Amino acid sequence: MSTLAHTMMTAARSADSGLAGPGELDRYSYTEAPGADRVGAPAWEGSDPELGRVGRRAAGSRGRGLHGQLVQQLGQMIVSGDLGADRPLVPEEIGQRFEVSRTVVRESLRVLEAKGLVSARPNVGTRVRPVSDWNLLDPDIIEWRAFGPQRDDQRRELNELRWTIEPLAARLAAGHGREEVQQRLGDMVEIMGHAMGQGDALTFSRADAEFHSLLIQVAGNRMLEHLSGIVSAALQVSGGPVTGCDRPNENSLAHHARIVDGLAAGDGAAAEAAMRQLLTVHPEVERVVPAPREH
Repeated sequence: MSTLAHTMMTAARSADSGLAGPGELDRYSYTEAPGADRVGAPAWEGSDPELGRVGRRAAGSRGRGLHGQLVQQLGQMIVSGDLGADRPLVPEEIGQRFEVSRTVVRESLRVLEAKGLVSARPNVGTRVRPVSDWNLLDPDIIEWRAFGPQRDDQRRELNELRWTIEPLAARLAAGHGREEVQQRLGDMVEIMGHAMGQGDALTFSRADAEFHSLLIQVAGNRMLEHLSGIVSAALQVSGGPVTGCDRPNENSLAHHARIVDGLAAGDGAAAEAAMRQLLTVHPEVERVVPAPREH
């Protein structure tokens, strides 16, 4: 096993498996209206009792303490529909309900505003925005939808999006013969192989996510590059196979290796074909996204 493979497998076992959260807390303004209308405030009492104390649930905190946990809780409640569109969110009530400070509430609402989930306006206060305003490409929202009532739609949409962008990225990447990138992609395949042999699904998934993200980043298309985070999020949400990458197996590993071979040979068509095969390892995927028809 290579040093890189050993290092990555060791790190994966010791680290939290959550998605990386956005670190943009200070980039967005937040305006709080004094005396905001409280009519129709959320009925917190009807929520999951486990949501009552943020400190009880560390999952999804993204390593950001109470602030990160509150973002997670409120985000999930909005995406699931527990807090419907145009619902007022009163900071004082949120603070009391979740037993957190006003500062934590304010910073959490700023993050949710950046994601398009809420809006804060003078003399109006903070309200939940309709789905049409959400940043559906945000990795956190992707995850929240994948574990909520919209899970089936989210997985289908993710798969359709990946089917559109990843074969193209594989073809374009073959035209950028950077040896260090090809070596890195080959290392990821090696790591995946060792992880699969040891039954280490966490390391496999992390190497898999890096493989796909790196491939998009080296395609030479900056607009595609901005979508690499979406693919990483798609690979890390669980709960039923949507691609051949969700469960380690020999077929998916072989297709990854064929993509690397296509890139090494500068054969964009072969790399693209291998990616399409990878994305249709499971019959479920073929029913969702049929293979292109012959004309």
